Amino acid sequence: MNNRELFLQHVAQTSDAPMALEMVSAEGIYQKDINGKTYVDLISGFSVCNIGHSNAKVIAAIDKQIREYMHLIVYGEFIEAPQVRYAKMLCDLLPPHLNSVFFTNSGAEAVEGAMKLAKRVTGRSKMICFENSYHGSTQGALSLIGDEYFRQSFRPLLPGIYHYPYNDPAVIKAIDEDTACVIMETVQAEAGIIRPDGDWIKAIRDKCTVTGSLLVLDEIQAGFGRTGHLFAFEGYGIEPDILLLAKALGGGMPLGAFIADREHMRQLTFNPVLGHISTFAGHPVSCAAGMAAMEVLLDGNYIAEVHQKELILKRRLQHPAIKKIRTAGLWACLEFKDFDTNKKVIAACIKAGLIADWFLFNPSGLRIGPPLIITVEQLEDVCDKILKAIDDAGVK
Repeated sequence: MNNRELFLQHVAQTSDAPMALEMVSAEGIYQKDINGKTYVDLISGFSVCNIGHSNAKVIAAIDKQIREYMHLIVYGEFIEAPQVRYAKMLCDLLPPHLNSVFFTNSGAEAVEGAMKLAKRVTGRSKMICFENSYHGSTQGALSLIGDEYFRQSFRPLLPGIYHYPYNDPAVIKAIDEDTACVIMETVQAEAGIIRPDGDWIKAIRDKCTVTGSLLVLDEIQAGFGRTGHLFAFEGYGIEPDILLLAKALGGGMPLGAFIADREHMRQLTFNPVLGHISTFAGHPVSCAAGMAAMEVLLDGNYIAEVHQKELILKRRLQHPAIKKIRTAGLWACLEFKDFDTNKKVIAACIKAGLIADWFLFNPSGLRIGPPLIITVEQLEDVCDKILKAIDDAGVK
């Protein structure tokens, strides 16, 4: 059997129509498949590869850490320098009250930890979240997901969770003294790049402060420069009580985190002790890779160039078949009339050497989110190829 056949037979599948591209290498904005064909990565591994693939500094950091030690003991017991240094770096980049990092293996685990922390800090259980939101597939995170199609087969889920339309003023009144937390994406990703109204998100922040509810901002996709700010909340003049990070956090290695005030985080250390724990969370190799990737991101001019590149997307991607384009930095949704049209365009993009995909809660939208290291010239070439792919797909 070849690898494709083995993949379909022995690797548990998540859908009946996987892309099934077999890649053999990846560097910068490019990936190469088993047949030698080169592709531009337009989705960055769903915002994981913000500094591109196979960065030399990240590889060096991984190699150095592997030679020193890998897994030692369950997370939180030993002082492991990569965890300590990366946690300190993150806290130095964040508001003063976000001073304690709990590393996890993934974004979903970060969500689960934040839910537990919010319950513990407030003594409440009511949680408010939003339609067309995505926070992960574990039981607690799934309870928050804003789409009944994905929830219904796994009920019963957690009680006391209420979904509201994003940007709906009604949610302000719903936040009350029984609310443990409001959990929201700073920019909705899988809905097709939906920005919050500035006054609306500030009103949520203010109401949480008044009621003693915690504001949990999920920047698992929106963080690390994607929107033109290191963290997306910086663009809205607010600060969360708990920040959720993952994806680009690990520089290509598995890593997540929830970050809060250390006095809040201390609630997980007693009654019971080990209130939240994980064997592999904050793996030293992942932390070393993540810190190196953050250094690359900060040392380059990549975030400063995001808005210029956003304008290129908005200016160049004009076509009768594109009904609407929504952007949030170097992150865009091209809206077509329906899923079938979008699927044809995506197939044409892949044929043309562009890795593209749709959005989980917006199947008529084509996702664009290349590594932030893409140059202006490369991005303009990508735009030309997308427009040609639309024509080649024969859609109108």
